[in-house]
Amino acid sequence: MNDPVRPAPGRTRLAAGVRAALVPGHDEPAVTLLPAHPALRFPILAVLVALTIGFTAGSIAISITQYRVDAELAWPLGLLQAAPLVFAARWPIAAWRVAAIGLLLTVFVRHGEGFMPWPVTAILALVVILFFTGVGAARQTTVGVGAVTIAGVLVPAVLFGMPGWFATILAGIAAVALTFGDAVGGRHSAVEELRLREEQHRRDLARQAVLEERARIARELHDVVAHHMSVIAMQAEAAPFKIPDLPDAARQTFGVVRDAAREALTETRRVVGLLRADDESAERAPQPGLERLDDLVGAARRAGLAVATAVVGMPRPLNAGVDLSAYRIVQESLSNAARYAPGSRVHVEVRYGTEALVVSVTDDGARSTPEESQGGGHGLVGMRERVAMLGGRIEAGPRDDAGWSVVAELPYGDPD
Repeated sequence: MNDPVRPAPGRTRLAAGVRAALVPGHDEPAVTLLPAHPALRFPILAVLVALTIGFTAGSIAISITQYRVDAELAWPLGLLQAAPLVFAARWPIAAWRVAAIGLLLTVFVRHGEGFMPWPVTAILALVVILFFTGVGAARQTTVGVGAVTIAGVLVPAVLFGMPGWFATILAGIAAVALTFGDAVGGRHSAVEELRLREEQHRRDLARQAVLEERARIARELHDVVAHHMSVIAMQAEAAPFKIPDLPDAARQTFGVVRDAAREALTETRRVVGLLRADDESAERAPQPGLERLDDLVGAARRAGLAVATAVVGMPRPLNAGVDLSAYRIVQESLSNAARYAPGSRVHVEVRYGTEALVVSVTDDGARSTPEESQGGGHGLVGMRERVAMLGGRIEAGPRDDAGWSVVAELPYGDPD
C-alpha cells in the first residue's frame, strides 16, 4: 500500500501562517514596539497619532473629492483603512486585519472604477501597519500576512480592473515593509536575548562568588573548630591521668567526651575536606586574628600606603570567628586601597564596643567603585558574607568628600 502524500513542510508552514494571520487566537499577545524611555516613547507616539489622523482624513477626503464616493461610505471606509494605524504598535495583527477588511470592501464599493481603488494615503497607512506587523509578529505569521495581503486584497483589485503590473509593485512594497519589519524585530529580539544572557551571566558570577567565599569561610572555620575539638579530645583523654582517684563514672564520662570530640572532628574533616582544592594545603596553618594587625599594616605600608591605626576601648578576648573575620575585613580593605587608590592615606580603627566589635577602614584616594569579586576571598562579597555569618552589618561605599569607607559591626557572640 502506498503511503498517503504528505504536504511539503514549506506548504504546511505557509498554511499555518495564513491561519495565524486570519484567525484570532490566544497566540497573539499584545506587544510593545515603542521605546520604554518616555523621552523617546512619547514623541514617537505623537508622530504615530499625527500620521493616523492625516492618513485617515486623507483617505476620507480623497474618496469623496476625487473618487466621488458617497460620504456615508467614505467615512467608515477611510476609518477602516487608516485608523488602525493608531494601535498597530500594540496589536499589529489586529490592526492589519481591520485595514485589510477596509481595503477589500473599498474594492467592491468602487466596482473597478479608476486606476486604483484606494486612496494613496490608505496604501501608506497599510505600509506602516505591515512594518509593525513584521516587527511584532512571528516570522511564520508575517509570511501569512503577506500571502493574504496579496491574495485577498491585491488579486481582487486586479480582477476588478487594476493593472497587474501596478499590483506587482504594491505586492513588492508590501513584501519590503514586512521584510524590513521582520529584520528590525529580529535584531531587537537578538539584542534583548543578549541583554538577558549578560544579566544572567552577571547573576551567575555573583552567585559563584558568594558560594566560593562561603566555601573559603567554611575552610577557615574548619581549622578553628578542628583546633578546639582537638583540644577537647586531648584534655578529655588526659584528665584521668591528671586527677588521682577519679571515680569510675567521671572516668567514663571523660571517655564519652573524648570519643564524641574525635567523631565530630573526623566528620568535620570529611565534610569540609571536600571544599579544599589540592593546592590549598597551606591553609591548614593556624588562622590569623587581630593579633597580626601590625603585620597587615606593615605590608600595606610597604605597598605604598600611609596607614594609621587606632584601637579604641578595652581589648577583650574574641570569638575565633569574630577575630578571623575582623582580620580578613581589614586585610581585604587594605588590599583594595592598594589596588584602587595607591599612595592614599588609610585610617584603620578597631573599636571594642559594649556589644560588638566595630572595624572601620577609610582612605582618601580617588578611585572608581571596586567591582564585586568573581572569586573566593576577595572583594566586597567576602566581607558581606563574613559579616552576615556573624549576624552583623556592614557599610561599604564612597565617602562624601573623597575616598572609600568600610565599616563593619561584628557582634561578639559567646567567647571561646
